Amino acid sequence: MGNRSPWTCILWDVDGTIIDASDGILRRLTITLEHFGRPAPTRAELVHWIGPPMFDSFQVTGGMTPDQATEAVAYYRVLGKADGYTTGARVYDHVAELIAEIHTAGVPQATASSKPEVQVQALMDHFGLTPDFATIVGATPDERTLGAKADIVAEALRRLSAAGVDISRPVLIGDRRHDVDGAAANGVPAIFVRWGFSWPHESEGAQAAVDTVEELRDLVLIPDTDA
Repeated sequence: MGNRSPWTCILWDVDGTIIDASDGILRRLTITLEHFGRPAPTRAELVHWIGPPMFDSFQVTGGMTPDQATEAVAYYRVLGKADGYTTGARVYDHVAELIAEIHTAGVPQATASSKPEVQVQALMDHFGLTPDFATIVGATPDERTLGAKADIVAEALRRLSAAGVDISRPVLIGDRRHDVDGAAANGVPAIFVRWGFSWPHESEGAQAAVDTVEELRDLVLIPDTDA
């Protein structure tokens, strides 16, 4: 018996949902913030940084002006390119298997990440996930031209539709409040995963919240009794 999905397409956040890149992010944040005379974050404080666009985080969490944040993002991205975008990153346990299973079931998938698209593409390539996605969508390098989650979700839906995908019943899987809000701005329900970097209240407004990949699987795949 095969599987089908109650959703016509599935959008995935990346950081904290598919990929744990916290080791590399903490290292680059430490170097960047110290370079600009700001205190380095602790690992516990990464919850304030991972998820939203870095341009926003350098202002909200780092206390920078927009111009300073632009400089900090550019510096941070130079470090990331030097490191290699996949250094220190790993896929959360069993997530790759679920993505492959969804693909096998014939359900189109897309990334919808606030991370720069070139980095998302590098990560998906590195972990062998690219063939499972109909399109890879992320932010523009400056994270300003295309950086807000609502705009990224809209772009993912636009690209899927252009590829002939039925976008009538989409769902977004993410781990932060801005994922939930960005999905809602496009009329898309969200499934909140708790294995990423979030506070408990951030799941408010999501259609469902899950603690494990198995719980997530039960929401996105169901047995196809007609198969």
